[in-house]
Amino acid sequence: MSGHGFHVHGPHDHAVEHAAHSNDKFSGNIAVTTAILATVGAIFGYQGGATQNDAALFKNNAAIAKTEAANRWNYYQSKSAKQNLAELAMTLPNVDPEKYKADVARYKEEKEAIKQDAEKWEAKSAEWDHESDHALHKHHQWALATTAEQIAIALAAITLLTHRKWLMYGTYAVAAVGIGLGVVAAL
Repeated sequence: MSGHGFHVHGPHDHAVEHAAHSNDKFSGNIAVTTAILATVGAIFGYQGGATQNDAALFKNNAAIAKTEAANRWNYYQSKSAKQNLAELAMTLPNVDPEKYKADVARYKEEKEAIKQDAEKWEAKSAEWDHESDHALHKHHQWALATTAEQIAIALAAITLLTHRKWLMYGTYAVAAVGIGLGVVAAL
């Protein structure tokens, strides 16, 4: 639509407008059905977008936890290197091994705490990955439900244009499948 009063409407728009201003019950029912399906489809689309965002957020959290685990493992490796150097120093000639025994024991103890911390972060990363996969699965279910509602809306438009009763039943069937998929996604 432009600012000069020139309007271009598609055949579906004209048919819906005509149905709204006539006593044609068939067209009126299809117009109402289309509006209901559009509303349900919008809700399903919103839910699909929300679960997709959740999946991305959870995957990001998994990556952060994995990075933190890698940092801990690097710290563990540095303690191992220091322990190895202390053990090597104990074997050198003219060196008092007792001087390095305490360092070796301390590094062993520190490494155990660091290892547990790294494993904790790895487990947290795996949990976030699982949450992300679950949310992405939900997103796919919402996307299927939305697609079915969109197909039902398209069938309703064709029904309105052709006045074929069998297409109306097809519209209702596809809409019911979409609603069923939405219920499954919600559960």
